[in-house]
Amino acid sequence: MERHLAAILAADVVGYSALMERDEAGTFVRLKSGRKQLFEPEIERHHGRIFKLMGDGLLAEFASVVDAVECAVVLQRGLAERNTCVPEDERFQVRIGVNLGEVIVDGEDRYGEGVNIAARLEELAEPGGICVSGKVSKEVEKKLAFGFESMGEQRMKNIAEPIACFRVNLQLLTSPAQPVRSLPTLPRLPNSAAIAVLPFTNMSSDPEQEYFVDGLSEDLITDLSKIKGLFVISRHSSFAFKGRAIDIRSIAKDLGVRFVVEGSVRRAAAHVRINVQLIDANDGAHVWADRFDRELADIFVVQDEVVGRIVSALSGVLPSARPIARQRATNLEAYDLFVRGRVLVTQSAESNRAARPLLERSIELDPNFADAHAWLAISHTWAWSYWGDALEPHRSLALAAAEAAVSLDPENVGAHAILGYVLMHEGKTDSGAAELSTALQINPNHADGWSFLGIMKVGEGRAVDGIDCLQKAFLLNPHPPGWYYWHLGFVQYAAGRYEDAVATLRNEATHRSGSQRILAASLAQLGRTEEAKVEAAQFLAAHPHFSTERWASIQPLREADRQHFIDGYIKAGLPK
Repeated sequence: MERHLAAILAADVVGYSALMERDEAGTFVRLKSGRKQLFEPEIERHHGRIFKLMGDGLLAEFASVVDAVECAVVLQRGLAERNTCVPEDERFQVRIGVNLGEVIVDGEDRYGEGVNIAARLEELAEPGGICVSGKVSKEVEKKLAFGFESMGEQRMKNIAEPIACFRVNLQLLTSPAQPVRSLPTLPRLPNSAAIAVLPFTNMSSDPEQEYFVDGLSEDLITDLSKIKGLFVISRHSSFAFKGRAIDIRSIAKDLGVRFVVEGSVRRAAAHVRINVQLIDANDGAHVWADRFDRELADIFVVQDEVVGRIVSALSGVLPSARPIARQRATNLEAYDLFVRGRVLVTQSAESNRAARPLLERSIELDPNFADAHAWLAISHTWAWSYWGDALEPHRSLALAAAEAAVSLDPENVGAHAILGYVLMHEGKTDSGAAELSTALQINPNHADGWSFLGIMKVGEGRAVDGIDCLQKAFLLNPHPPGWYYWHLGFVQYAAGRYEDAVATLRNEATHRSGSQRILAASLAQLGRTEEAKVEAAQFLAAHPHFSTERWASIQPLREADRQHFIDGYIKAGLPK
């Protein structure tokens, strides 16, 4: 019987039976929407996994108790924010309990006292509140800026000993602790001309429209980031605040920006309503706000109009700024398929495979849609370079799709960056660097492009310059996806900065991913052989077919740099 230590989060809806009795169909739809739009993405973002759904409740497992408690707070704050837009008789309130304890593993399910206590803690929580065990409070009190109020020891059904319980005081919540990054202190963005676009809120009754709404937010970020003199925070960092209660000033301070764009979208039948507002975070004043009620077929015209209005409103800080024309999709169904596929490409091997038919169908419907070609190229590249799928035909298909994207839209920043990335994997370092240079000339705010360029510098034998590129990527994307840390650790290892690489790759955003082999090599080069072997063994458990020779054969590195990595892998105990 397998057992392990885990943090368990238990949640259920207060007064669910009464809500169902009053409006069964509507309550069910709202419950499903709340799970899909708030609970599932936040639990996943905090590295958790839902292992049981029970009508109006759920149980989730986290490897980190810090993640579990932070997730619980984000869920309660996000739900409170959602309730402000819902009639009082339709609002959900949730109780949450969090426990740290041993659980019994049975396939995908979890049992045992660790789970039972979490469920009992949830019953003790107030509506809209969180109750945690003494173990949890002790573990996180110095790691997160949450207040805890003792509820004393509580007797619980079927639990022999009383449990020390604590109430999380949400009023004492300040900015959550961030993972330590192995980066030097970076200069802040120029506040007067820096902006963040928060993910728009989906006001449609259909939760499936979340893809469409997120796509509009991402497109707005892309459009604004091409405007000369305007510094725009990357999509991943802006979307870190998705589903949370919004405090514009604290978000602006966290991201280092002066202006924030927020809005909402309601799509119904053939109509769409978009509310957008531009806020000056210095004083909370609305610089500009407007509502667009249009036919859905006009959505791409509306996108251009919104960009133009925002640029006009910023004329005081950017008097010479002008919107830049952009080639957009011409088929709404193709756009829908594209935004769904784009979300899936970088999540996992399975989701990447699921993305390709969506992107391919998008291209069938709109053959000139450059963004769809570019993301299809990334899907094929990641298939063989990250997730171990066959080299061919993915390699050839990636190159063809990336070249098609640039040919269709020569001003498409993402297309140039992706083609550069693909060419790098082809071993064509000079051509790849030229494409990335073009991308960053068109849009210096393209954080992914800076990250790709950092990797490219290793292939040129200029790893130290690569670290500078990654620092720019982190500056534009202060809440980046895990692969940014992977890239930084890779470049730090190549530069011989092993201590920095260890600190970077032990960041929980990347730990236990494919980057663990670089962590093992870094530890080995530092003479920390036993730690290196532990990391190598864990990596091999997840990647049993890894071979150093196969890895080396597909790396676009100079011979000396390739041998440097091989040496570290062998020292760490990875197979030849």
